[in-house]
Amino acid sequence: MAKFYSELNEDLRNFIEEQKVFFTATAPITGRINLSPKGCDTFRCIDNKTVAYLDLTGSGNETAAHLNENGRMTIMFCSFSDRPLILRIYGQGRVISSTHQEWHKFYSLFEPTPGERQIVVLDVESVQTSCGYGVPMYELKEERKTLVEWANKKGKQGIVDYWQEKNQKSIDGLPTNIGQG
Repeated sequence: MAKFYSELNEDLRNFIEEQKVFFTATAPITGRINLSPKGCDTFRCIDNKTVAYLDLTGSGNETAAHLNENGRMTIMFCSFSDRPLILRIYGQGRVISSTHQEWHKFYSLFEPTPGERQIVVLDVESVQTSCGYGVPMYELKEERKTLVEWANKKGKQGIVDYWQEKNQKSIDGLPTNIGQG
C-alpha cells in the first residue's frame, strides 16, 4: 500500500543514500514526457524538504527546458536489493548553472565530475513510497566510466561547444537556457 509523506525523514534519506541509480521525470505543458536514469553518486539530500543532483552532460537537456517552463518534477528511487521499496519525490525543480548565485552553495556538496553541466534542485512537495515487490533484484557490477572518459576527451571547451550544438533546445523546441546566467 502506498504511503505519502510531506517531507523526507531519516529512514527515507538513508534508503536514498543506499541507491546507486535514480530516475527523473519532467514534462512540458504540451509535448513529450522525459524520463531519465541517473547515477554516478550525483544525488544529495540537502534537508527534509530539498534534494539536488549534479547534472552531467547528455545527448539532450530536456529536464532543464521543462523545469524552466513549469518546474514540475518527479524523482524516483527503487531498490534492487533485498529490501523492496519504491520512493517517489514530487516537487518544483529549478536549474542552477555555474554562473548562478547559488552555484557554490550547492556545488560544494558534490565531487567535481568531468562533464558536469548544471545542478538540479527540487523543493519537495510530497513523498510517496510503495512496495516495490515487482522490481527485480540486481547487483551493481561497476559504475560506467564512459561519460567521464568522453568528457575528459572533449575538454572543458569541447563540452561548452557540445552544449551550444546539442543542448540549447528540447526535442519539443523549448529553450534550455544553458550557458545563460
